[in-house]
Amino acid sequence: MMDELRELYQEVILDHGKNPRNFRHPDDANREAKGENPMCGDRFMVYLKLKDGVVEDVAFQGRGCAISTASASMMTEVVKGKTEAEAKALFETFHDLCTKDDHEHGDHGPVDEEAMEKLMVMSGVRQFPVRVKCATLAWHAMNAAIEGQDKASSE
Repeated sequence: MMDELRELYQEVILDHGKNPRNFRHPDDANREAKGENPMCGDRFMVYLKLKDGVVEDVAFQGRGCAISTASASMMTEVVKGKTEAEAKALFETFHDLCTKDDHEHGDHGPVDEEAMEKLMVMSGVRQFPVRVKCATLAWHAMNAAIEGQDKASSE
């Protein structure tokens, strides 16, 4: 099972890393935040269009390693259409997925199980602590944008 998950992880990283979804700057974005990882040079700008508390559109631009690009791409796919609260719950749950063992995950409210199933392949970064910041960078930027901040804190 672990070998299958590792293989899927590699395939998903390669697919999203080479062909990122929503890699653009939407003209009608009304929130944006920058995420930077000086350790490896990853830097992204995440753009949101929020309307009536719902993420109507989400996109990103920038450059980064395959893991950070893939994670940003996947984030845009699962966050679009969510309420701000749902997007924040996904951020917290995804952060736990990348940083904690399964039994240590906190309760961040109702979360989209289908989205988390898609994101499960990213749990492999737990084995490589130096890569956790890569996987969570765009997520921190998305969370900062929702909160009206222009820069993400990746702590």
